[in-house]
Amino acid sequence: MAACLRFTRRVWRSFVENKGHDQQCFPNLRILDAKPGLLKASLKIEPYNLNRVGTVHGGLIMSLTDTLGSLAVATKGQYMTGVSVDIGTSFVKPAGRVGDELTATAIVTGIGKSLAYTRVDFYNAQGQLAAYGHHTKYVGKSAGHENDVKFSEDGERVIEGEDVE
Repeated sequence: MAACLRFTRRVWRSFVENKGHDQQCFPNLRILDAKPGLLKASLKIEPYNLNRVGTVHGGLIMSLTDTLGSLAVATKGQYMTGVSVDIGTSFVKPAGRVGDELTATAIVTGIGKSLAYTRVDFYNAQGQLAAYGHHTKYVGKSAGHENDVKFSEDGERVIEGEDVE
């Protein structure tokens, strides 16, 4: 398994072990792939993810925009992924019903000393774009954490920091 994927899954585990919002809303989120600046994930839709008309609740998509944007920042080697400054989502098509698999791709569109910018695209079980979101994070005080790493360009190895697993 590539170092970037291992690291990003480790950051996700830290979110879940916190027993907060992420663990309550989508404990079954799966990180499928991670390369520097790119994350792929999926979520099996459960009854608690639905709105009153039986499709995925928009709040789930908003929460996933937040979490997956944060995990996209983690693919750049940052263990602490900052705090949200701006977030938004546009809804295009129904994202699914119970039992469907919602997939997402999150990318880091830019990262500097203070801010990180991400975009998350969501696809329904038919492979159609269901929604897309943007997430801006303040990362100024989170960079430089003892668990941060630097990856090779392809994300296969850690070239600075400790490769834990």
